[in-house]
Amino acid sequence: MARDRYTATAITLHWVIALGILVQLVLGLVMVHYPMSVGEQFKLYQLHKSIGITVLFAVFLRLFWRLTHRPPELPETMPVLERQAASATHVVLYLFMFALPLTGWAVVSASPFDIPTVLFGVIPWPDLPVLSTLANKHAAEAVLSYIHSRLAFVIIGLLALHILVLAALRHHFLLHDNILRRMLPRR
Repeated sequence: MARDRYTATAITLHWVIALGILVQLVLGLVMVHYPMSVGEQFKLYQLHKSIGITVLFAVFLRLFWRLTHRPPELPETMPVLERQAASATHVVLYLFMFALPLTGWAVVSASPFDIPTVLFGVIPWPDLPVLSTLANKHAAEAVLSYIHSRLAFVIIGLLALHILVLAALRHHFLLHDNILRRMLPRR
């Protein structure tokens, strides 16, 4: 019998990752654009790094779960092109969910400031080996920071499409199908 909902594990990981990404986007914008003391900024950067690594682990778990547990089928009434777009969108979202924390980790590793990362103030986290030993860290950090920030803006657009236009809310409010409900926790 085909399931009409994602598993509880898939749903939990989806919403943990979604919340983590949302918090990361807000933290990233605040850290960079909001005036604050060096101490406050340091704390936000450490929190941003901690949540980023947590999201990275959750995305690995989510991908493993997805590869080992078949998701519910899309409705047969959904056009083939829309099914293909949904599949492609998931692949692109996974790529960005890996790329953002990895480029963030690369930025920190290439930083000439050599500030250690301590996840949630408890777990020391290593730099990426090659980047932490570069001769010209300033240039590498600048390029990686640029890439990381641009990826963040692209994922904002992708998430807006995923949530508003192409997927969740469109299916729920306009098409009145079960697409959104299958990823919502049970009441």
